[in-house]
Amino acid sequence: MNSKRTFRTRSSRRSARHALSGVAAVAALGLALVGCGGKDSGTRDEGKSRATASTDTKVLWLGDSIAGAEAPALGAALKASGVEFKDSSSDGGGTIVDSGEKITQMISGDTWKQLAKDIKSFRPTVVAYQVTTYDWGSPARQRAAYEKAVGTVEDAGAKLVFVAPPPIKIDGFYKPHEAQMRTAPKVAAEVAGKSGGAAAFFDASQVWGTDHAAQEALRAPDGIHNCQQGAAAFARWFTGTLGKQEKFTPASVDSWAQKSWTGDKRYGNLRCAA
Repeated sequence: MNSKRTFRTRSSRRSARHALSGVAAVAALGLALVGCGGKDSGTRDEGKSRATASTDTKVLWLGDSIAGAEAPALGAALKASGVEFKDSSSDGGGTIVDSGEKITQMISGDTWKQLAKDIKSFRPTVVAYQVTTYDWGSPARQRAAYEKAVGTVEDAGAKLVFVAPPPIKIDGFYKPHEAQMRTAPKVAAEVAGKSGGAAAFFDASQVWGTDHAAQEALRAPDGIHNCQQGAAAFARWFTGTLGKQEKFTPASVDSWAQKSWTGDKRYGNLRCAA
């Protein structure tokens, strides 16, 4: 469905006051991330970079194009920590919520089908779902989808992690759904809290804050996605938080921050400074 994939490119034409230089940011990444230590959730960066033994953790990453922009750094950080990683985010939506509208009916249908395939082929121990910008619909519809996800993942012998989305610029496309987008993370947190330990909720406002225009939000020029430093800040936080839950030691930032993922073409498409 091509229509659901076009708004990402048109939004990349917008300018943002707080876009960071990709090269400069990554070159100074270790210092920048240490500077965010007050908001960190446990990643240990002390000492020299060293190889990390494999763990039994396998992470399946789900979400929309925002999750996709986070994935290159997240994959690098987790792999450096001995965690297997599969990015199954979708630039076309990625939602599991059927809001009743045609677009989310189609997207959620595709997401559920892909999830079943990924569970069978990849056999994750953790399925991490970042609440998407398409998680529309009433709280009841959101809750039904999230509860279904908990049951599906639990039946597969894995644990579900809901991840709060970053604050983004609400443009004309999102405006009609702004209220629904605000309830989605709250509903996901409630579902996780009532899951009896089958699911967890990671509050990413610890990384991004709640204002898309604030410097700490680290948004790309479109005000929606992130560039390399934003991806790295998120990866450090997520890996540290997951490490506490899954009992593995996150790798040093120096072991993954300046690797080949920084040149991923999606950052060029987002007009991240080179």
